Amino acid sequence: MDVILLDHIEDLGLVGQTVKVKDGYARNYLLPRKLACLATQRNLNFYKGLIEAKQRKLAKARGAAEIQARELSSVELTFVRKSRDQDARLFGSVTNADVAESLAAQGFEFERKKVSLSEPVKRLGEYTATIKVHPEVTATIKIVVSPEVPSKDGAGQ
Repeated sequence: MDVILLDHIEDLGLVGQTVKVKDGYARNYLLPRKLACLATQRNLNFYKGLIEAKQRKLAKARGAAEIQARELSSVELTFVRKSRDQDARLFGSVTNADVAESLAAQGFEFERKKVSLSEPVKRLGEYTATIKVHPEVTATIKIVVSPEVPSKDGAGQ
């Protein structure tokens, strides 16, 4: 089934594109959520103004997103976690929610869904995370996971 996208959908297309999708995906997901409409000439004429307005809005937001992506590229997040000494495995992993929360503490507000880790963070070391700032703009940040230093004041006894 051919549909016209009314919103940007990851791995499918941008606003205004006509794409071919399976009938069930269109009928059960895209159409009820108003993310797309059937690709007919009537719908194309009807949604033309809406699509152009969204494209202008995305283009305007892209400039601000590129500036924010440059700022984010200089960010380095450090997480302190308990780990086993012999193989550096963490007792708890660092997740995209942890990264989003740490970025929020530094003034960058992102949903956790916009943060993707290059690999699962289950060991000490350095990792990278990609933040989707805009549908067409991403930023890469560095994540450092360091071991927790045990206290020597006897509080754990």
